[in-house]
Amino acid sequence: MKLAILVLEDEPPVRTALARDLAPFAKTFRIEIAEDVNDAYAVAGEIAADGDVVALILSDHRLPGTTGVDFLVDTMSDPGLSRARRVLVTGQAGHEDTIRALNEGNLDHYIAKPWVAEDLVKIVRGELTTFVVENHVDPLPYLAVLDTQRVMTVLRHRPGGTSV
Repeated sequence: MKLAILVLEDEPPVRTALARDLAPFAKTFRIEIAEDVNDAYAVAGEIAADGDVVALILSDHRLPGTTGVDFLVDTMSDPGLSRARRVLVTGQAGHEDTIRALNEGNLDHYIAKPWVAEDLVKIVRGELTTFVVENHVDPLPYLAVLDTQRVMTVLRHRPGGTSV
């Protein structure tokens, strides 16, 4: 099993920038990029078919067809995506959309475009660490890019160690 990051972004230059800024995670995590919501569900299906798990969804809001907030809300009822951490990466979500993402889509973080690469990496590292800790995933294969101090603290205090 490998953990995956699912990126949902319709604009090619933004997809390229996200892929570039997520490069530190590429050796350890599977990174898959989707152009629209239908593509995101197809990619999520491929990830699951390979026996891998989506740990983090990074989604734009303004997309062709369905919005990123609608996608995040809908994934809450999808067994393969419901445990994933959720980050909205957008410059265009209104107040109501953001509140809906928080209340109904279990939004974990909001990143405004344009983002600072170091901030994106820090947020992604934190969300992936939270996923690993909360889901009792063996952190050792991912330790190089997780918040090591936080993982080690949790492991020291966890009865019975880790499980997959």
